Amino acid sequence: MKTQLKEGLFAGFRKGWSGFVWMIKILVPISFLTALLAWSGWIEKGQFIIQPLMDWLSLPAVAALPLLIGMLTGIYGGIAAMAVLPLTTEQMTLIAIFLLMAHNLIQEGVIQGKSGINPAKATVFRLICATLTVMVVAIFLDIDTSVQTAPVSSEVMGQSFWPMVWRWALASSKLCIKIFFIIMTILITLEVIKKIGWIEHIVRVGKPILKTLGLSEKAGILWMTAALFGLAYGAAVIVEEANEGHLHKEELEALHLSIGINHSLIEDPALFLALGVSAFWLWIPRLITAVIAVRLFSFYNFLLRKRRPAKVEIHRDC
Repeated sequence: MKTQLKEGLFAGFRKGWSGFVWMIKILVPISFLTALLAWSGWIEKGQFIIQPLMDWLSLPAVAALPLLIGMLTGIYGGIAAMAVLPLTTEQMTLIAIFLLMAHNLIQEGVIQGKSGINPAKATVFRLICATLTVMVVAIFLDIDTSVQTAPVSSEVMGQSFWPMVWRWALASSKLCIKIFFIIMTILITLEVIKKIGWIEHIVRVGKPILKTLGLSEKAGILWMTAALFGLAYGAAVIVEEANEGHLHKEELEALHLSIGINHSLIEDPALFLALGVSAFWLWIPRLITAVIAVRLFSFYNFLLRKRRPAKVEIHRDC
């Protein structure tokens, strides 16, 4: 046990440091370019084009930038853009919920495509779920529409270049320090859990959760892999297990719809805590969305199964 614990600690530290360095390579350039765009006024000039689309999400036009970056690159890129923009806590909450459900869509769509579901279907599903969830959550948040339609980058535009750079460097440094400790804590904990063989025990304990999510017990290891390590980190396990054919098509699609919304349940939401977003909104809405989505999918398949015999009978009578 001591040996496994040591191995887990060292492996977690190595992965944590590697992940932090990788994150810095994304966060620093993207956050600086975002700050530069806000300072230049280009975002402000294009606001009249973007705002009608953002109104659906109860967000200002400037929020389109972290949303787009996050959808194409991932959580780190979205956070990097959010950190340097003048957004309220409520606005950051809505962006966080959207990106937790719909980030890194190209890479993760390919991963899902290799392990049992059409990537376009998986991606569209995630975007629809993210949009609907944000629209519902916005009802419960105190969204200030006067702030939403105001010139959101005016405080940045009013500064000269070097004060803007100093402000960006200070905000980015604080964010990097917070994220460093979050990443280290999470990855060391996960590696220790892996080394001492607790994952299967956690899956067994989590059987009631699987039932609540509408998933079969056979999907337990795959769901837990995605929930703990994410689609990218857990891709090898997900693809390998799916190719073994232990799950039939409906079970596999239900799994993918659930983990598309609900993966990396520890690391990704925790990163948004560094921006002051409430833990409740980071974890609960997408859990509820995943449950509803899988239940609706199962009900849809149930209706299809009921219709098929009826069609056969009509064909025979003819």
